[in-house]
Amino acid sequence: MRTGISIDITASDRIRLEGIVTARSSPQKHVWRARIILLSGDGLGTAAIMTMTAKSKTCVWRWQERFMNEGVDGLLRDKTRPPGIAPLQSVLVDKVVALTLDPP
Repeated sequence: MRTGISIDITASDRIRLEGIVTARSSPQKHVWRARIILLSGDGLGTAAIMTMTAKSKTCVWRWQERFMNEGVDGLLRDKTRPPGIAPLQSVLVDKVVALTLDPP
């Protein structure tokens, strides 16, 4: 594990994380996030966690940090991202609609 990083899992957090891992209806992304934290809490290093979860080092670090800052609830949601493509301007939409309605 990285220097200065220690993940202390309370009994209630451990029960909740184990519930996420064992529930058949849990989304897979929540399952591997919870497994990363459980393995971290058991004292395994980053390399071992990477091997057991098949996730990258930065991925392991990201979810460890998110858990330390926000707890279990932070693992169960994704951060919002800006859209990849900006919406078209209404002037351009009106122009395209007008062009499609006119005969060729």
